[in-house]
Amino acid sequence: MFKVVIVEDEQPILDLMKYVIGQNPHYTIVGAFTSPWDALACLPDLCPDVAFLDVEMPRMSGLQLGQKINELCGETKIIFTTAHKQYALDAFGVYAFDYILKPVTSAAIDRVSQRLLKQHPSMGTSVVSVSQASISCLGGFEIRNPEGLPVRWPTKKTEELLAFFLCYPERDISKWHLMDLLWSEMDEERATHNLHNTMYRLKKLMKEQSLGMDIQKTSEGYMLLPLQQMYDLLAFQQFDFSSVTETQGMSKVEDLWAMYKGPLLDRKDYLWKTSLEEGFGKQYSLLVRTLLEHDLATQDLRRAEQRLDAFLAMYPLHEEFNLRLIDIYARSGQQQKISLHYSKFAKAYRLELGMEPPCEIKEWLRENQ
Repeated sequence: MFKVVIVEDEQPILDLMKYVIGQNPHYTIVGAFTSPWDALACLPDLCPDVAFLDVEMPRMSGLQLGQKINELCGETKIIFTTAHKQYALDAFGVYAFDYILKPVTSAAIDRVSQRLLKQHPSMGTSVVSVSQASISCLGGFEIRNPEGLPVRWPTKKTEELLAFFLCYPERDISKWHLMDLLWSEMDEERATHNLHNTMYRLKKLMKEQSLGMDIQKTSEGYMLLPLQQMYDLLAFQQFDFSSVTETQGMSKVEDLWAMYKGPLLDRKDYLWKTSLEEGFGKQYSLLVRTLLEHDLATQDLRRAEQRLDAFLAMYPLHEEFNLRLIDIYARSGQQQKISLHYSKFAKAYRLELGMEPPCEIKEWLRENQ
């Protein structure tokens, strides 16, 4: 296994990275720091194989820290994490092994691990692992082949067709429905021709990219068979939300919470996804409520705050969770954060919806301040 050090100045992001990296069987975390100075002080004793460094940190940037690590531990592989693509060239200027765009996902971590294992195959001998493609549908739409390379689509319709199948795995979907969905403006002959061509391209691509799935012809249409391939959307669909607080283990709930990176197929303008997007958003809200109750029951207010921060970064106008975050601030004695957060929320509410914030939140503030 590779020994890992993580340096990230924002505690919620550091916690998320510890979770995501900790789930990968090829890594063992030997140090996690919010301060680059603390990381440097401990570096000689830890001797990490890999260092994940945030680029944008105050006083000492990740690029500066990476340079110092190169001087102290030349064998340590440096992977930068950043929200901005423009730092990529700077990253490689300090001999970075790789870089990851935030938010950091398990697919990105696995991609890096596969690259590391190719250079150091002996490090993976203790883990029996068959490399798989990675598929992300929540928070965007990204597919990478088992080598970690992004799949390039021959046409936009090919991409949309697979996206639709991924939303309805193991469902017999009529060819008429697919034609109406993707080529409603065409006559039947042209739509049929386009469907056959697009299906041919898609099946060819799935085979060439080793996506580990198959599309089977049925009497009236087609069916996606995920086979052994797992992806975030399928995990949500297989989870029994009706008994989430009764029979499902909290570890599984935590896994699903970490998988959710944003709305379904975010930034894709597929008209058919609207109702599905709303449904998965409600499931995510249920997960967050369940985890919040667990955090409050164990008096882990810091963890509860982190969960709400993550949720509101995606859904900033959610009234219930904005109020719950303000309540967490009050419970933990962070009075200054209450007024700052409410001001930010109220401004966004007026800007986006053109109305005053809900009376319930104002009433809560009057009664509790």
